[in-house]
Formats: sequence, C-alpha cells, structure tokens
Amino acid sequence: DINAHTVAIGEKRIELTITEFKLLRELLLSKGRVKSRETLLNTVWGYTFEGYNRTVDTHIQRLRHKLGDHGKKITTVRSIGYMIR
Repeated sequence: DINAHTVAIGEKRIELTITEFKLLRELLLSKGRVKSRETLLNTVWGYTFEGYNRTVDTHIQRLRHKLGDHGKKITTVRSIGYMIR
C-alpha cells in the first residue's frame, strides 16, 4: 500500500525501512522493466551515481530476505541493475 507505506504478503505484514520501501516501490512501479543502479540511487537515495556503489546491491539483498520466497521475483540484470517480475 503506497499511501500507507506498508507491505503485506497475505495477512502477514512485512517490516521494511523507509529506504527498502522506496526501493520496492520503484521496482513495482516499473514492473517488467530494468532499473539501473544509477537510476535507483537517484530516485531512492536522491544522489547521482559516481563510481561503483554497493549500496543498491546491499539493500536489494536485505529486501529479498525480508520478502522470503517473493524476494525471488526481484531479478538481477547483470552489469545493469534490477527488475521485478
């Protein structure tokens, strides 16, 4: 629920940080399309990409873990970024 800033799988509420929520929202709003790390850094964190940054990768890993089996829907597109199926 974007307006309430909540995430649930079935009846189970998933606790996400604000950053994790923003990251998931960005991926869901672009479902089926690849979002580059640079774009995610800009839209979620609010800064431009300057060199390789593991911030996005680390947050994706945490988000996948919190979403359990549904986290597998977040796909890595090697050398580009991420997308959600």
